[in-house]
Amino acid sequence: MFSYTQPREAILDYDCWLLKRKGEWQAASVCEGKRHGKAVIAHLDGVDDRDQAVELVGCDIAIGRDDLPDAEDGSYYWADLEGMRVVHRDGTELGRVAYLMATGANDVLVTEGERERLIPFIAEKVILDVDFAKGVISVDWEWD
Repeated sequence: MFSYTQPREAILDYDCWLLKRKGEWQAASVCEGKRHGKAVIAHLDGVDDRDQAVELVGCDIAIGRDDLPDAEDGSYYWADLEGMRVVHRDGTELGRVAYLMATGANDVLVTEGERERLIPFIAEKVILDVDFAKGVISVDWEWD
């Protein structure tokens, strides 16, 4: 499987995964696993042969929110940023965060609004403030 955790094998720190199968989330217990090249392999409880494992190909894997540690100061879970309004320091609304993507150099906010915008997630330089209470991310980004 491919894991977005850092490092990739950190997904194995969680004993219970949620697997999205046929549009529904189902709990799965992790028996064991390890990093294998750029991927991670895992043995799930009740999945004991290749045919059962093949049925899981393409499934999304998630961790319950309550199982995640609190984000450190200045760090955020991407899911928490999605849907937040993005406002330029001059008050211009730039849209809402549709999703984020990793580019290698830095993460990027992708906003939807009058048009799609890509805004680098660079704390203090571009991202001025993340206010969860107001649901607003303040930015200093020249979009034109």
